[in-house]
Amino acid sequence: MPFLTKKALSLGTLCLLLAMPIAYANNSIPANISTMAESGGYIHSEVALVMSLDDNQVHYAKNMNTVRPIASITKLMTALVITRSKVNLDEIITITDEDIDRLKSSSSRLMVGTSLTRRDALHLALMSSENRAAHALARTYPGGVNAFVREMNLMARHIGMTRSRFVEPTGLSPLNVASPQDLVRLLQATSKEKLIHQLSTSDDHTIIARNGRPLQYHNTNRLVRNNDWNINISKTGYIREAGNCLVMISKVEGKDMAIVLLNAENRNTRFTDAIRVRHIVQNDYPSLY
Repeated sequence: MPFLTKKALSLGTLCLLLAMPIAYANNSIPANISTMAESGGYIHSEVALVMSLDDNQVHYAKNMNTVRPIASITKLMTALVITRSKVNLDEIITITDEDIDRLKSSSSRLMVGTSLTRRDALHLALMSSENRAAHALARTYPGGVNAFVREMNLMARHIGMTRSRFVEPTGLSPLNVASPQDLVRLLQATSKEKLIHQLSTSDDHTIIARNGRPLQYHNTNRLVRNNDWNINISKTGYIREAGNCLVMISKVEGKDMAIVLLNAENRNTRFTDAIRVRHIVQNDYPSLY
């Protein structure tokens, strides 16, 4: 494109340039991107990254170099360690006092003494963001929680998450942090695990509670119940320090699209932002209000 002076660059031309997605020839996620998305004109979440995994095209980026607390997005790494460690998923584990959240005092429907398979615990951790289930997975890992957290950080480095840190398996600690680019790498890694796909996108799951009664759980991502969405991997998250978060891989315009939304102002914003993402990719930008 020929050199354009400020006078020659009309407002219409500028808008067109700002709306153009940026493509990359290799498989790396660029560390620094200046795109139309930095204006943040469409996505309300503080941090956003939308990238096609088929051709490494960045469709939207907003504050993408920020490293932030990731809340329960952490549980995707917990799931990745569990699935790749080849531990026995059919082994029965029991919720104990050690699994109670004493950091945020979050509630749980999994009573102490409840027994369930490791597969069920993984299902509840991914689908319903059940903290006691996630902690129990780490506690019953060979070597216990400390060994599990070490493996989380080793796995992070192995898959290229160079700006991430994990200190526990649930996401309740604000010291679990990552960059948006690293979360795309985490989505890419988990998308290779069929079990994580299956459990993170299921609509509901029932276990038998300690009192013998059925206990039903539902997915925290309401978009999995919408037939307009084809979601491969999904995880929501929230703690005060992280805000409302959503990461997922969804088929949009025939492409697998990694969507990272962090620190949305409320629970609904992350979902309306996801809808905006799809319209941005489809280039139709309707008003939602």
